[in-house]
Amino acid sequence: MIVAIDGPAGAGKSTVAKSLARRLSLHFLDTGAMYRAVTLEVLRRGLDPASGGDCAAVAGSIELDFDAQGKVLIAGQPGEPHIRSREVTSLVSAVSAHAEVRDPIVTLQRSLAERWGGLVAEGRDMTTVVFPEARHRFFLKASSSERARRRALELGTPEDVERIREEIERRDRLDSTRAVSPLHVGPGVREIDTDGKSAEEVLALLVSLIGAPRT
Repeated sequence: MIVAIDGPAGAGKSTVAKSLARRLSLHFLDTGAMYRAVTLEVLRRGLDPASGGDCAAVAGSIELDFDAQGKVLIAGQPGEPHIRSREVTSLVSAVSAHAEVRDPIVTLQRSLAERWGGLVAEGRDMTTVVFPEARHRFFLKASSSERARRRALELGTPEDVERIREEIERRDRLDSTRAVSPLHVGPGVREIDTDGKSAEEVLALLVSLIGAPRT
């Protein structure tokens, strides 16, 4: 079984997808972490994030995998917490917008699904590009204010909520207007508004829609 979940930054995709993967006894694929890993490696090598060629060279050569907890590994080493730095966050949308970067990473994502025999994948083009034939496809959304509030609480910096909101809205614009694999709701994809809902409530709704056991 493949469950594909898309949505903008901070919509609760990762939290819900991880819980759903555990509920369904499937692997969790954090595709955003893969692009963050490429971005981190671009920075480590001193390359230009605006250069499709430079970023493609990294995407085509980087060794990515995941540990038992669903955390990305770069050449066998943990990518966390380095891939979550502010610098990586500010550049990941630009790096992932390059078609030359997305092609090898999408190929890897599909190969992981084959290797694992199914998964719960979350990202920004899972339902439209990577797994468009998946039986269960969802788009999680929430207002930018709500997403900023959640992210600020997650980071333990509630005083930064306005800055985070501005960053989220900037990423929304970049992700939804990029030429390759833009963020959007594809045909047949179920939209789930998570405003005012807890992660547990969203999980229960997805379980119900999928028809999975509640045990």
